Amino acid sequence: MIFVLQSNPVFAVALFLGFIIGVWFHEAAHAFSAHYLGDDTPQRNGRITLNPFVHLDLLGTIMFLAAGFGWGWTPVTPANLRGGVWGPVAVAAAGPAANLVVLFICAGLAAVPTLNLGLDPSAPVSTGAVMVYGVAATNALLFVLNLIPIPPLDGARILYPFLPRSLDDFVNFMNEYGPYIFLGLVVLTFLPGVPSVFGFLQYIYTPLLNALGFSI
Repeated sequence: MIFVLQSNPVFAVALFLGFIIGVWFHEAAHAFSAHYLGDDTPQRNGRITLNPFVHLDLLGTIMFLAAGFGWGWTPVTPANLRGGVWGPVAVAAAGPAANLVVLFICAGLAAVPTLNLGLDPSAPVSTGAVMVYGVAATNALLFVLNLIPIPPLDGARILYPFLPRSLDDFVNFMNEYGPYIFLGLVVLTFLPGVPSVFGFLQYIYTPLLNALGFSI
């Protein structure tokens, strides 16, 4: 199935649609969860809305079109959140959780027989199947990628509050230099002849897609 999709020009459109939907739901989840937990920063910045264009970052979207890697962002003030240490953790976890919800929705759509998104390699691949798979694959990647514990990814905000105090120096170092480390890892993926340092992610999101019924 995956080889058929890669040769289909609609697949590129499907991946871009998946990025738009993934970032939209991801950032909206951050905004609404922060608002629910008492932080008015998203509201003051106009983020308490389901308008997808509000949650997309222009540069991040352009970068996705140009290089296949993009981002969004949501302003949050952790000190304003209720729940102690759990407040920021819940807001951080809301983003990847939203991508997982999109993935489950895609899995439900993939079960529709007319999409022909099944195990039969001789069955014709419909445009609907390509679109569903593209959105699912992108959100599976966003889910797994954002759980990496390197700032500014959500995984760091989920894990770091629970690390022992003996690792405070490490946490401080990563909070300061983590974004540069992550950017460096991203740049390495575009260098010719250099294996992608994010290649290991496929060993996580591929079984996840398979488990949800996508034949890859």
